[in-house]
Amino acid sequence: MSLDERFLKASEEVKELTFKPSTTCLLELYSLYKQATIGDCNTGKPNILEFEKKAKWEAWNKQKGLSQDEAKEKYIMKANDLIKHGEKNE
Repeated sequence: MSLDERFLKASEEVKELTFKPSTTCLLELYSLYKQATIGDCNTGKPNILEFEKKAKWEAWNKQKGLSQDEAKEKYIMKANDLIKHGEKNE
């Protein structure tokens, strides 16, 4: 299975989790997904009062410089770990 196929499979499986991961875990998955699919953060920093948008932007911006393939690999590892071990291993 190719990297893109494994990435797509992992992203679909994350959507089917029977529990809600922590905010920290969700932000990490979000940032890796964005880095894997778009690359470096390409939007301006949101207003300080837009808490959720700001947190997402900061998480994605921390991935700056990570190649899209590396981000896919990290996303797959994080997703598989979450799927296999659930919340206790975040």
